[in-house]
Amino acid sequence: MVKIIWTQRSLFDLKSIAEYISKDSVKYASLTLERIIDVTRHLETNPRIGRMVPEMDKNDKIREIILGNYRIIYKITSTLTIHILTVHHSAKKFRQTSLRGLK
Repeated sequence: MVKIIWTQRSLFDLKSIAEYISKDSVKYASLTLERIIDVTRHLETNPRIGRMVPEMDKNDKIREIILGNYRIIYKITSTLTIHILTVHHSAKKFRQTSLRGLK
């Protein structure tokens, strides 16, 4: 089974998402985070479940799962490890440079 590692950036993203949504609904903020975390658990048994990130020039190691308005972007770093790089809101422009300095 593959180990899922959340980067500091992705944890910051989760915190920001929770803070933003909780301004309207603490319950919905909690539910959203739960759904994001739950969907990443599928990566433990099927790491290639996500599609390749179009902005990443056909790098098949960097993939994403779309969940509602969020792009959960991750990198398959080995056969045993996946790093969640960022949780990106789809309304915001995503650039390849957004991942600079991450695993």
